[in-house]
Amino acid sequence: MRANTSLFLVGMGFILAMNSFYSCRNKKGQKTEMVQIDTVVVKEPVLKYGLPVDSFIVETGVIKSNQYLSQILNAKGVGMGDIDKIARKSKPIFDVRKIKSGNKYSFFVTQDTLNDARYFVYENSATEYFVYELFDSLHIYRGEKELETSKRVAQGVVESSLWNTMKSNDLDPMLALELSDIFAWTIDFFAIQKGDRFRVIYDEQFVDSVSIGIGEIYAVEFDHYGEPNYAFRFNQDKRFDYFDEKGTSLRKAFLKAPLKFSRISSRFSNNRMHPVLRIRRPHHGVDYAAPKGTPVMSIGDGNVIARAYQKNGGGNYLKIKHNSVYTTSYMHLSGFAKGITTGTRVKQGQLIGYVGSTGLATGPHLDFRVYKNGTPVDPLKVKAPPVEPIKEDNLVRYNSVKDSLLNELQKIVWNEF
Repeated sequence: MRANTSLFLVGMGFILAMNSFYSCRNKKGQKTEMVQIDTVVVKEPVLKYGLPVDSFIVETGVIKSNQYLSQILNAKGVGMGDIDKIARKSKPIFDVRKIKSGNKYSFFVTQDTLNDARYFVYENSATEYFVYELFDSLHIYRGEKELETSKRVAQGVVESSLWNTMKSNDLDPMLALELSDIFAWTIDFFAIQKGDRFRVIYDEQFVDSVSIGIGEIYAVEFDHYGEPNYAFRFNQDKRFDYFDEKGTSLRKAFLKAPLKFSRISSRFSNNRMHPVLRIRRPHHGVDYAAPKGTPVMSIGDGNVIARAYQKNGGGNYLKIKHNSVYTTSYMHLSGFAKGITTGTRVKQGQLIGYVGSTGLATGPHLDFRVYKNGTPVDPLKVKAPPVEPIKEDNLVRYNSVKDSLLNELQKIVWNEF
């Protein structure tokens, strides 16, 4: 008697065929015929975008500037009639007009002499992709790459800037932006100085074993001017937020600055030499020098009470009334964000415009002003009240989370320079 059995082992990277022979005896002790069992471990197919790589020739490319999907497909032999059908069928899933230069794509081509393109895959982001079946009914579908996370700890001591500190410690520079967001209400990141330092517990995200960015940040200690500032991530009222070691929320009524990572070119003054008029006059605001087009954000919730142009002054400007006490203005804008008009309700951190040099300005910058009860005050000295702290019912749970994270933070050893 002969038996053939196939055994499939998931994840094995090799094929092994093995013949086994054995004899057996019946109940009377008589020897029976020899039995051979063939055991086969079959190699699992290598998949990319859910497609079997081994069955095709995979050709990759990058979308060029001003390149259209029709050009890419037509160059691989896809007819214009099919391309038109693809564009129309794709619209509910992905608008092909929105492909971006610099993004990757792949063709899955048959291994025969025809080299027929069977699939086209466009990577819309590090995780999202779209598969176009270039045969039969021209099917299109969306896919996602598997995202993996790994918990990390890191620390750094500032020598020049927070961004450079990240790079010198082989950390993702985007971590600097994440920290500035967390401490936006408590630390002025334009005033970071040499010797400031941080340690942090966070997730790093990977796709195909390649790091694609920062995930959740669980705990941070940021020592600024010798004073430790803490942030602990905690879920209260079905929302994750950051709180300090006392349970006070790090979110406040206003952001510390209306834009990220620039430099202060002029401060609040009652007697400043105007760079264009060359006369001394009050400058009741803070100038942030930044490249044209840099996003400008509202420092708090409020209503836009003015969107206008002042030729011999602030150029394109906005005024936002936040409450009965505070109003802010944003001047010399190159343009306004979509949907921002007089009467618009805006949220804290919402994009409202872009840095420019309209009006009386020697170069691109934002003239940012704060008014308290109608009187201009120094924006760098405004202290905004915090929002709701940890509730009493959550204190025990919060303290348990905080103490655990604080213990982990303190295990991270500082590297002094």
